[in-house]
Amino acid sequence: MATDLHELLRSLRVWDPEVTDLPSFEPGGAPATPLPLFTEWFAAAVAAGQTEPHTMSLATSDESGLPDVRTVMLHGADADGWSFASHTGSRKGRHLAARPYAALGFYWPVLGRQVRVRGPVTAAPSEEAQGDLHARSTGALAAALTGRQSEVLHSLDDLARASESAWERASREPEAPVPSWTLYRLRAEEVEFFQGDERRRHVRLRYRREGERGGEGWSRELLWP
Repeated sequence: MATDLHELLRSLRVWDPEVTDLPSFEPGGAPATPLPLFTEWFAAAVAAGQTEPHTMSLATSDESGLPDVRTVMLHGADADGWSFASHTGSRKGRHLAARPYAALGFYWPVLGRQVRVRGPVTAAPSEEAQGDLHARSTGALAAALTGRQSEVLHSLDDLARASESAWERASREPEAPVPSWTLYRLRAEEVEFFQGDERRRHVRLRYRREGERGGEGWSRELLWP
């Protein structure tokens, strides 16, 4: 019997109090800058058992302005920005070369929380990208060495052979260079924190960087849900 998608969607419940304990959020006590609050919320998601809290949606656009989105891993967040990595020749790499601006979206349903970040993107120096890659697992290095990300794959056998060779090299050469591997940093111009509420009185707090050229100061404002 075929699945009725619409019936399945109607059966779902968001933030059911029987299975979700939503925390409160008092924006008046939020810090002056977004990074400390992001760190606090991220730690809370980890402590609450959120699956893969370091994954995020990354939205970019191509030369024509057409959008694209995918799930990637957060590699770090500090005063320089939110970091992620990819090959320069991948679709996201080509997008960022043409339009170096992106948006990130984190969703931690166990707490009913979202964080949205957007701003210009720059590439870190190559030595930082290689250092970041080599600090990760053998599997991460093998995947990077496999390369050819976003290119057309003619068969799964081709992938299996390339992957096996990459795994052998990654195990043999844990410092093997991957010149196309790039660490990107998004310097936030806006960061929004969303706390869900069972009665749909969601709390949204937006930080915006002040100054025409994106200074170091931040303004804060509440948004209607």
